[in-house]
Amino acid sequence: MSVVTNTTTIGAIEAPSRRNTELALLIFAVAIPVFAYANVGLAMTGKLPSGMLGYGLGLGLMAGVAHLVVRKFAKYADPLLLPLATLLNGLGLVLIWRLDQSPRLIQRAKNAWGKFSPDAPHQLLYTAIGVALFIGVLLVLKDHRILQRYTYISMAVALFLLVLPMFFPAVNGAKIWISIPGLGTIQPGEFAKIIIAVFFSGYLMVKRDALALASRRFMGLYLPRGRDLGPILVIWALSILILVFETDLGTSLLFFGLFVVMLYVATERTSWIVFGLLMSAVGAVAVASFEPHVQSRVNAWIDPFACYKTDKTGACQQIGDAILSFGSGGTLGTGLGQGNSDLIGFAANADFILSTVGEELGLAGMMALLLIYGLIVERGVRTALAARDPFGKLLAIGLSGAFALQVFVVAGGVMGLIPLTGMTMPFLAQGGSSVIANWALIGILIRISDTARRPAPAPAPSPDAEMTQVVRP
Repeated sequence: MSVVTNTTTIGAIEAPSRRNTELALLIFAVAIPVFAYANVGLAMTGKLPSGMLGYGLGLGLMAGVAHLVVRKFAKYADPLLLPLATLLNGLGLVLIWRLDQSPRLIQRAKNAWGKFSPDAPHQLLYTAIGVALFIGVLLVLKDHRILQRYTYISMAVALFLLVLPMFFPAVNGAKIWISIPGLGTIQPGEFAKIIIAVFFSGYLMVKRDALALASRRFMGLYLPRGRDLGPILVIWALSILILVFETDLGTSLLFFGLFVVMLYVATERTSWIVFGLLMSAVGAVAVASFEPHVQSRVNAWIDPFACYKTDKTGACQQIGDAILSFGSGGTLGTGLGQGNSDLIGFAANADFILSTVGEELGLAGMMALLLIYGLIVERGVRTALAARDPFGKLLAIGLSGAFALQVFVVAGGVMGLIPLTGMTMPFLAQGGSSVIANWALIGILIRISDTARRPAPAPAPSPDAEMTQVVRP
């Protein structure tokens, strides 16, 4: 009698990569902006735009190259993030080009600077740089956990980027830009939000147990210990300093709000949310009481039509015109290329680009656009839930929270829900820093989702897995 021993290894179940789904969605994400481009041209001039073919090929080429890189280096990544970002970026290019064709804006630019320079070509260039950075993130960042090593370095870099605009002249009442010879202006806060999320993720992963401890309970809330209030007090003070010295309400809200959201996720203590809301309200009211620029934004928010003609900053007039644009759009809008949101001025393609959406696409278009933003946030939160490591969970929720907060403060400011912040709508508004930074944000989320969705390696075979078969002669 002989004994034959066969050892079998049971591998992990292969998960679908969903790259073909991503490719199909990308086709729609490119086709929809091209169709919108044609619609604008027909509405404004009665013929197809001469640059429609080049625009479609350029957007399709960038999306195709990004898809191939994801297929090769992030095989198991979320299939919706790249198409959603491409769709928003493509629609933003169309809206900026539509405003470039406005005779009123062209004449206003000539009166102000003696010439008119269209913004759409520059935005297309910034998009290409953003996609290149997106590809670079996927090629260089093989594992998102590497970022954890640079927790405190990222804190220093983020603080440097936030403080840097303080030494440059104010633009439209706020110091949020820096000028670099040969490169133009850059908004460091757009990149700081990503680096801050890295720092918060690494810090809270280590300190979350201490921050979750409560010393007493008051009115149903677990109050943290006195010494554990230190981090939130420091972050609160930094956000107030940014608001005071740079009069940058948007970055202050984003900076402090991001920390409170991540603190709540890390500790699961509702008391941190309550403290955060109270402290942000106290800080905003205190600064608005003596800072003229912030006070003008608050007055414009309370009643823009009361100070429509007397406000010298232009905030009341811009918000009033934006509200009128939303009202004239109605449910279905006036149609692409047939609105008057260009009356808002040069901010029509930046801070107030949502006014064009509200007027020309109506309430239905606005809801669809906000749904796209909501889907990006939802996929980021889903990635956080699927991540296997605490750092990845916190980083994904931090990036998603920063993205959601920026959408909220911009949309809320334009619609009159909160005071105007001066930030740009991600992917949609004109601005190189914004589109480049948000493409990097999407790249990091895709890297985390690839790691989270990737099948776990098969365990090593154990002695119990051996099957002994008895063969009789």
